[in-house]
Amino acid sequence: MIEKLAYSLGRNDEEPNIKLALELIKTKNNNGINEIVDGINNPIEQIGNDCIKVLYEIGKREPVLISNYVEVFIKLLKSRNNRLVWGAMIALSKIASITPQEIFDNLDTLIKAYEKGSVITIDNSITVFAELAKAGLKYERIVFPIIIKHLETCRPKEVGQHSERAFVCVTKSNSELFKNTLLKRYDSLTEPQKKRIDKLLKKIEEGQFST
Repeated sequence: MIEKLAYSLGRNDEEPNIKLALELIKTKNNNGINEIVDGINNPIEQIGNDCIKVLYEIGKREPVLISNYVEVFIKLLKSRNNRLVWGAMIALSKIASITPQEIFDNLDTLIKAYEKGSVITIDNSITVFAELAKAGLKYERIVFPIIIKHLETCRPKEVGQHSERAFVCVTKSNSELFKNTLLKRYDSLTEPQKKRIDKLLKKIEEGQFST
């Protein structure tokens, strides 16, 4: 499988990696996926980068195929290679609904990656937190306050997108806190950002929750 990666083909674009992900999904080639997982540790950094791309592209379409690799992705959150860190967080965001307990067991590592992460890492960590909170009350009790604190303190330009990412875990019982948090940030937002928030507030008002 390594020979089909973009780097191996002398390509600078992601098309070969996406093509390989689609091939692995179509054939449900678990051995091939395992080979890609092993490729993350290749001494050639670009190969590892291509491998994480293949894995999260699989996760976007058929998350169950990468759901056995939680520990691999968690370990990558500690990598010095930022590409692997945010790629792993994307992968975790795709499988969090399938493997909430395994991911929750590593919450400290998730939080550390979120706290020092790049923009992409932070974006996707909010999705991971939201999927965990959605997965059960025992997770929500711990993780929902993290989401609320983030929405209280993140940059104004992030409030809209991150609120949308978090909305999957908003329920009738926690919606008042979520709504009040957004209202506190409202005046600091631009008009386009306010429109994004208005849509969420309307959903809350109408009781349109994901769970």
